[in-house]
Amino acid sequence: MSVDGALARVIRSAAERDGPERCELCAQPVPEEHRHLYAAERAELLCACGACAVLFAGDGAGGGRYLLVPRRRVRLEPLDTAPLGVPVGLVFFVPRADGTVTAQGPSPAGAMRWEVDAGRWAVMRAACPPLATMAPEVEALLVNTVRGMDHHWIVPVEDCFRMVALVRREWRGLAGGGRVWPAVERFFTELTERS
Repeated sequence: MSVDGALARVIRSAAERDGPERCELCAQPVPEEHRHLYAAERAELLCACGACAVLFAGDGAGGGRYLLVPRRRVRLEPLDTAPLGVPVGLVFFVPRADGTVTAQGPSPAGAMRWEVDAGRWAVMRAACPPLATMAPEVEALLVNTVRGMDHHWIVPVEDCFRMVALVRREWRGLAGGGRVWPAVERFFTELTERS
């Protein structure tokens, strides 16, 4: 999934929008809170109205080309993600349909990306059974252990895109400045569980 590509599209479409946001399948206006589809071939998110989202709700409904992004958020007990080999504390892990897992960390330039060792991810999944329930491509393990925080969530990938956008928007200077970390803490404080 190209976070930078999807994020760039969101920023560009917001800047170019001269009316309400629209469903990217049927062009109907969508409310501020709306569903998203993951377009697998382009590795990006598409806005979807309620009617179009329903068309992709069942397993295999999009033929693998479009996947409805789930809405669930699950707060997890703290996990030791250090064995996964990712050198940052603000990161999200996305399992892929082919069995691989990528880790991405927000930065002022967009998302940094790492491939996660499959064996290490398997050990992590065994230690935390909810990770085995994650929908490939469209759900992520979102972690924040920066500045003494200890947040671990299963979230829709759109939450990860929002995190990347927040870091890019708030980052100042070399170390982030005084705005980015309070904004990140607020982001995690405002996450709520939902099924």
